[in-house]
Amino acid sequence: MLKRRAVARCGLVLLSLWLCIQSVPINVDKAKETPKQDQLDPPQSADTGLHYDRYLREVVEYLEKDPHFKEKLKNADMDDIKGGKLAGELDFVQHNLRTKLDELKRDEMNRLRMLIKAKHDIKDGNGHMVDHQALLKQFQHLNHGNPDTFEVEDLDRLIKSATHDLENYDKDHHDNFKKYEVRKEHERRERLKSMSEADRIREEQHYEEMRKKHADHPKVNHPGSEDQLKEVWHEKDGMDPADFNPKTFFKLHDTNGDEFLDENELEALFTSELEKVYNPGNEEDDMMEMEEERLRMREHVMNEVDTNKDRLVSMSEFMAATQKEEFHEKSEWETLEQKPLYTEEELRQFEEHLANEANQINSKSVELEKQRQELERRQEELNAKKLGQKNCSVCVIFTLQSVPAAPEGQQAPAVPGNIHPPPPAPQQHDVPVPGHS
Repeated sequence: MLKRRAVARCGLVLLSLWLCIQSVPINVDKAKETPKQDQLDPPQSADTGLHYDRYLREVVEYLEKDPHFKEKLKNADMDDIKGGKLAGELDFVQHNLRTKLDELKRDEMNRLRMLIKAKHDIKDGNGHMVDHQALLKQFQHLNHGNPDTFEVEDLDRLIKSATHDLENYDKDHHDNFKKYEVRKEHERRERLKSMSEADRIREEQHYEEMRKKHADHPKVNHPGSEDQLKEVWHEKDGMDPADFNPKTFFKLHDTNGDEFLDENELEALFTSELEKVYNPGNEEDDMMEMEEERLRMREHVMNEVDTNKDRLVSMSEFMAATQKEEFHEKSEWETLEQKPLYTEEELRQFEEHLANEANQINSKSVELEKQRQELERRQEELNAKKLGQKNCSVCVIFTLQSVPAAPEGQQAPAVPGNIHPPPPAPQQHDVPVPGHS
């Protein structure tokens, strides 16, 4: 039974990303049972970090309302889910739920359109160009060729995108943090360049003092080690270290009672260790670094304990880990300041990239300025031409009004500027009178 539940649980992770959609039946007194309203329960877990987290959760919650789909989900294995077999069951979902899924998809499409437009139209504060390929990736979990209805392909895309994104979430976080650290160092060095010699010396001294102060902290226990867990057991749980019991510890920190420690429950165990190094009130401590440290600790424990790689730690996996030699590890955890995150060559490449980007922006600005000046020149020429035509017309009208009318039988004087000769006066001929010779 436990093995079957573990397999089902793995599948649920791929589909719902920690949405606990498989519940444990509980015997209740039917006489005391109160009727429940048919409504969606809120998710039981923390945000997945995916940009389509809300859409993912709502889709899974509505699919769980369909008895047929829920039964298929319980019986599906990981290969069925990854292979798209589960997505094909969408055709048998109740009509009213399909209608609701259609609405969810349209809302998600509208959200993404607004997001794409905003990112396309607005550059960041440093004037960096928009990464259009990154914008296109925002739609990968949707079949945008059909923006109105939620179909089998939509569910298939959602499952595969969520699986892929979750597997790469940690890597993306590490990459972004590295870029953050490189940019921070680049900006620090740029500030130094703009300072006087005396100010630069003082700033460098202050920087070194802050670095040493940050590195001066109590010993950080190895994450997942006996010492680390006993410290949590004593300081957070209020228990005697001599009475440490791994099974009891597991149950205490399985906060949602599902017999697994998920990533959020694991990361909560590292708070005491992180507080030894980071304090939000200290100038020398960077909270971005603290979150990176937390992620590194969680990855370390998962690599050692999560033997089936389902991103969950079961009771059996946890108990097996306490029997390993690594559990009694006494060495100190190597924190971020002890391990360089980037090389000078990587910093140089980053600065080179920034310089190229700035040159592209400047070239574009110069080109746009030339286009603006050319448009202004053409507009001025057009305005001058219109003004000349208007003045000529006024001159002709004024001249015509100022010339006196010619007496009857006389030719009107020529008007200056009129290149056409006046029409010849009609000639009179002798007309013979009848009866006369």
